[in-house]
Amino acid sequence: MNSQHYIILENLHIFARHGVAPQETTVGNDFIISLRIGTDFTKALEQDDLDGTISYADLTESIKKEMAIPSKLLEHVGGRIVRRLFDEYPSIQSVELKLCKRNPPMGADIDTAGIELHCQRS
Repeated sequence: MNSQHYIILENLHIFARHGVAPQETTVGNDFIISLRIGTDFTKALEQDDLDGTISYADLTESIKKEMAIPSKLLEHVGGRIVRRLFDEYPSIQSVELKLCKRNPPMGADIDTAGIELHCQRS
């Protein structure tokens, strides 16, 4: 079977302390993360075995570790998350990451503001 494989985590909610304004790192905010990870899980298609794929729980823990480190910029947080995923999971070939801050303090009626990254393993 010739196919492309993706693991998807959608709308993971994490409380964190990212932002430029001092109140953002003091009070914190809710963030929403969605991932689309390109990896080969052919073995898991054929055998019902976790060794043939990447654990969703493990991916979530890796993301939580980076989200726990305060940063001024979401761009910086996103870059760290992608680097960690590539470092920790050699089978990952690509990462599409969307990272949004809920109710950002910018004087506008807006649900979220954030970034989106599309990265390939080099």
